Amino acid sequence: MNIGAPEAIIALVIILVLFGGSQLPKLARNLGKAQKEFKDGLAEGQADTSDSDAKPSS
Repeated sequence: MNIGAPEAIIALVIILVLFGGSQLPKLARNLGKAQKEFKDGLAEGQADTSDSDAKPSS
């Protein structure tokens, strides 16, 4: 799903209206942290899966 420029501008305006200008940096920081945690969780899940594949269960 690709978002074009007009859609992105509309979304940014709506976010600005809903959260206000002072809350945007805090919102962006929290979204960045959430994205990092999600990626770390995916990497950990893949590592667990590859570890269990490498070790035969008794």
